[in-house]
Amino acid sequence: MKSIRLVPGKERSLQRCHPWVFAGSVGHGKADAGETVRVEAADGSFLAWGAYSPASSIRVRVWSFDEAERIDAAFFQRRIGQAVALRERLAIPSSGRRLIHGEADGLPGLIVDRYGDLLCAQFSFTGSERWKDAIADALMAATGAARLYERSDAGVRSLEGLPPQTGWLRGQGDTTVAITEHGWQLTLDVGQGHKTGFYLDQRDNRAALAGWVQRLGLCEVLNAYCYTGGFTVAALAGGAQQVTSVDSSGPALAQVQAHVRLNGFDDSRSHCHEADVNAFLRSSLEAGRRFDAIVLDPPKLAPTAAHAERAARAYKDINRLAFKLLAPGGLLMTFSCSGGISADLFHKIVAGAAADVPADGAILQRLEAACDHPSTMRFPEGEYLKGLAILKSA
Repeated sequence: MKSIRLVPGKERSLQRCHPWVFAGSVGHGKADAGETVRVEAADGSFLAWGAYSPASSIRVRVWSFDEAERIDAAFFQRRIGQAVALRERLAIPSSGRRLIHGEADGLPGLIVDRYGDLLCAQFSFTGSERWKDAIADALMAATGAARLYERSDAGVRSLEGLPPQTGWLRGQGDTTVAITEHGWQLTLDVGQGHKTGFYLDQRDNRAALAGWVQRLGLCEVLNAYCYTGGFTVAALAGGAQQVTSVDSSGPALAQVQAHVRLNGFDDSRSHCHEADVNAFLRSSLEAGRRFDAIVLDPPKLAPTAAHAERAARAYKDINRLAFKLLAPGGLLMTFSCSGGISADLFHKIVAGAAADVPADGAILQRLEAACDHPSTMRFPEGEYLKGLAILKSA
């Protein structure tokens, strides 16, 4: 077994069981991409078993801190079995769920979602890539699923020196599937949709929107960066009379209307606009439009802390426009899925946007990813999705 020895003083994070070793912490040793290595402190004492990534700034990602553990097919069977068992205990109100959530499940660089009898997996790191066949076998055995599709085409793979890969790993067939969520009917395409097909992490927040619309009697709702309309369906289910959905993707907007019809709502209550969201917000403000509720769910603007300053300006701008468009007593549900923006920083950005209007509001709810997307005490970086539900002062 090859060993990686750290620079003196760089062992502290591993002693706290943080699963990453950065390139600057490595003093001696190297290995092939994805190869299991013994990570040692400067004095040679054991710290962890991990997978080596020669091209990445995160040079080693940890599989286990137990010196007696063997990293083999049985290891992945155990870890996957534990992750699947946890999701069963959570009683998730959907036939779509996150089964494996990377480091939070002790399986760095691996994301797996389940949609009925179909699994969709993303292998984003050399370690998970090297064990792909063993992981695929373990997933099929632990879940009883019929098919497994790979969506390893995220840009992060290039940081690992890995090319994009997509296609069937086990089974085959149509890549479009239907799921239920809180009693709503939704469809997705694991082959063409964003990431692994759908944003399951927003499941509970969609239910929260439906609840707030109903309780507050909100009639006119704007769903910005709507994708395929999960929040649109939620708003209609809550009793909204009119929902305006905005996205830059025409095919996504076609699915919005399909979802509206699929759930039995009248087409006339849903209006779709293919447009840049920022431009749409500005033109709506110039036209004197007002909304009773606005959902802002933009794409990732700050993948790392290094991008935070530029992203903060973009977040502030769209939230400032949203506060201006929001009717007094209206609801703003605003989100950031950027890992480089902490919950505290996001709160400050939104508060700054309100101050510029000026506007004030009560924070009704702090929002995060659904429970099948956990973060852990040892890996706070996993807490990527954060949001606020704000009731604008009258």
